[in-house]
Amino acid sequence: MKALVIVESPAKAKTIGKYLGKNYVVKASLGHIKDLPKSKLGVDEANFQATFNIIKDKTKIVKELKDSAKGISTIYLATDPDREGEAISYHLAQLLQDEHKKIFRVLLHEITEKSVKEAIKNPSSIDQNKVDAQYARRILDRLVGYKISPLLWEKIKRGLSAGRVQSVALRLICEREKEINAFKPEEYWNIDAQFSASEPPPFVARLTKKDNKKITVRNQLEAEHIVQEVTTDKFVVKDITKKEKVRHAPPPFITSKLQQEASRRLRLTVKKAMQIAQKLYEGIDLGSGEREGLITYMRTDSMRVSNEALAEVRNFVSHEFGKDYLPSSPNYFKNKKSSQDAHEAIRPTSVLRTPEMVKKILSREEYNLYEMIWQRFVASQMNPYKFLETKVSIGNGPYLFEAKGDTPLFQGYLKVYREESPDEPDNNNKNEETKTVSSKLPPLTIKEILNLIKLTHEQKFTQPPPRYTEATLVKELEDKEIGRPSTYASIVYVLQDRNYVIKKEGKFHPTDLGMLVVEKLVQNFHELMDIQYTAHMENKLDDIEEGKRNKIEILTDFYQEFSKELESAKINMDNIKEKGVPSDLACPKCSTKNVVQKWGRYGCFYECTNESCKHHFDEHSKDPITSTIIVEEKCPKCGSNMVVKNGKYGQFLACDKYPTCKTTMPFNTGKDLGTCPKCSSPLVEKRSKYGKFIACSSYPECKYIAGQETFPCPVEGCGGSLTRKRTKNGKFFYGCTNYPKCTQVSWTKPA
Repeated sequence: MKALVIVESPAKAKTIGKYLGKNYVVKASLGHIKDLPKSKLGVDEANFQATFNIIKDKTKIVKELKDSAKGISTIYLATDPDREGEAISYHLAQLLQDEHKKIFRVLLHEITEKSVKEAIKNPSSIDQNKVDAQYARRILDRLVGYKISPLLWEKIKRGLSAGRVQSVALRLICEREKEINAFKPEEYWNIDAQFSASEPPPFVARLTKKDNKKITVRNQLEAEHIVQEVTTDKFVVKDITKKEKVRHAPPPFITSKLQQEASRRLRLTVKKAMQIAQKLYEGIDLGSGEREGLITYMRTDSMRVSNEALAEVRNFVSHEFGKDYLPSSPNYFKNKKSSQDAHEAIRPTSVLRTPEMVKKILSREEYNLYEMIWQRFVASQMNPYKFLETKVSIGNGPYLFEAKGDTPLFQGYLKVYREESPDEPDNNNKNEETKTVSSKLPPLTIKEILNLIKLTHEQKFTQPPPRYTEATLVKELEDKEIGRPSTYASIVYVLQDRNYVIKKEGKFHPTDLGMLVVEKLVQNFHELMDIQYTAHMENKLDDIEEGKRNKIEILTDFYQEFSKELESAKINMDNIKEKGVPSDLACPKCSTKNVVQKWGRYGCFYECTNESCKHHFDEHSKDPITSTIIVEEKCPKCGSNMVVKNGKYGQFLACDKYPTCKTTMPFNTGKDLGTCPKCSSPLVEKRSKYGKFIACSSYPECKYIAGQETFPCPVEGCGGSLTRKRTKNGKFFYGCTNYPKCTQVSWTKPA
C-alpha cells in the first residue's frame, strides 16, 4: 500500500520523491491552502473564532491532493518545520482526515536521503501549540491591518496600509531621519604625525592627550597653535605596551545574521538572499539527475548544531588544516533567551561538499551564498585568531601622541572566513580624534627619539547617525526583538511597495507620506507603535508555542486596549484628505502661502486654500530645494538633479528644472529584477493601464519587456521585432518595436 507525503514546494517534492521510491506519492501544496477571506475581517471580535476558507487560487491543488489521498491510508505532512508549516499541516489534516486514514507530521530540517528516510521512520503528530501561535499571529495582524488601514484610507489616502510589525519598522526609519535632520555637526581637528624610527617602516600617531587629559581641538587657530608648539620639541617614546589577544570564531549563521552578511558581503537584498537559501535547502540537481538539499533549514534563530555534523566538521578541519586549527573540544554557542531552538543553525548538509565541488552546478549567486554558509560553518569550529596588540605613547612636552599596531601570531579561523565589517560605523557622534591610529609599527624602545617626517592637521565634523540599509535595519529589528527573521524580507518589501520609503544608494529614506503615516499612528495608537510593546508581543507568541499562555487570553488582552485606541482615533485623527498638511510653499497662481500638501490617487499634490484661488499643482511645480528625494542620476539633457515623482503609472524620475526641462526617466525602485538579456541594462518595474510589467531601463533605445514573446520583423533592413500589443478597443495585434519608423503590423501570431 502506497503512502502520501505532502510538502510545500514542487522542487522539494521532486527531491523527496526520488529518495523515497515508488511506494510513496509525493505532492506539493504550494504553501497555504486556507486563509482568512480577503473581502471581510473573517474574525469574530467577541470570541476570536476565525473563518479560514480554501484560497481561491488553490482549488485545483486541493482537488489534486484529495484525489491523491483516495485509497491511501497513511499520510505524512512534511511542510516546513516552523509555525507557518505547522498551520499548513493542520489545514491539510482537516481537509484529508477521515476514520480510515492515519495522518503523521514529519519534520525535515535538511533535504538529504538519510535525513528524509529517518524522519519518515520517526514521525510525530501536529503540534497544536505551534498552530495556536500562528493562529494568534495571523489574527493579530488581521485585526491591525483590517481595522487601521481603512482609517488611513479615510483620513489620509486610499490604498494605504498599516501592519503590526511593519508600522514599527517604519517608525524606526522615520525616527532615524528626524535624528539626522535635527543633527548639528560640531567642528574638530585631527593632528597626526608621521615618524621614522631607527628601523623601518614609517608610521603615524595621533594627538590624543594634553597634560594626561583627553584633548579635543575645536578650531583651526587652536590646531595651528599646537602644531607650532610641538615642532619646537623632541618626540620621545614614553611607553610601549604589548598584549596578546584572541578573536574567537563566529557562530554558524542564524537567519537574521545570514540576511545581514548577504547584504553586506554579496549585496543581495534580504528577499533575494532568502529565495536563494530556500532553493539551496529544497534541493539542487547535482548533475546526475539526482537532487539534494545543500543546506539545512534557513529559517532559524538557533545556533545549535547536531553532534553528527560537529563530528564531521571537526574531522574535516583536522584533516584539511591540521590539529593546530582544531579546538580540543567543540565550540558551542549560546542562544538568545528569545530563541525557539526548534531547528539547527544554517549549515551545509555535508561539510565534505566543498564550494568548489558544486561551483559548476550552481549559479553565481547560489555559489556565493553557499560558499559563505560553508565557510562560516567550518570557521565556527576552528581555533581563535591570535595577535599581538602593541600600543605606543609618544611624548612631546605636555602633549601625547598614540599609535597602535597588530601583529598576527596565529591565523586560526581567519584562514577560512573573515567577517564583513558593517556598512557604515555607528559612531554615536563620537569624534574620531579620540581614536588611536592603527598602522604597522617598527621595532621601538622606551626613550627612543623619533624623527618627524610630517605633521598634518585636518578639519573634521561630527557625523549624524547613518540611515538604515537592509542589513542595519534587520540588525535593529533583531536587537529590539521586533518581528521574526522569517518576516524581515516581507517587511522591507512592503515599506517600499507602499511608497513609505525609497532606497537611494542602498539606504532607506522615508517619503513625506511615510513620515505622515508614522506621525498619525504614533499620535493615536500608543501601544501598537511602542517598540517595547511589539517586542513583548513576540514573547507572548513564543509563550503560546511553548504552551505557557492561551491564545484567546493574549488576543483578548490586546484587543481590549486596541479597540479603545481605534475608536478614539476615528474621532481624533486629523483628516488630511480634507485639511492637508501645511506647507511653506507659495501658490504659483495667487502667490499666497496658504498651500497645503495632500495625497491623491496618483501621489502627492499641493492645494491653495485661498477661497478665491483653490489652485492645485503637482509635485513637479514644487521648489526643487524641498523635493522629497534627489537621486544619483543626472539629467541627460541639462545635467541638473533628477528627483523621484509619482505619476499615473507609478514612480518615475523627472528633472528638477521642470517645466524648463521636461526630461523623465524610469525609476529603479531598488528591487533586484536582474539585467536585460539584450543590452545588460538593469530591469525596472513599470506600469501601464493594463498593470505592472518588467522592462529594460534603457527604453527607448532598448524595448525589451520580460516575458514578452517576440518575432523578427519581416521588413528588410528594419532589424526590429514584432511584439504583442493592444488597441484602444482591446484587440491584440503584433506591431514592430521600431514604430513609427516601421509600421509593420500582423493581426495573427507570426510564424
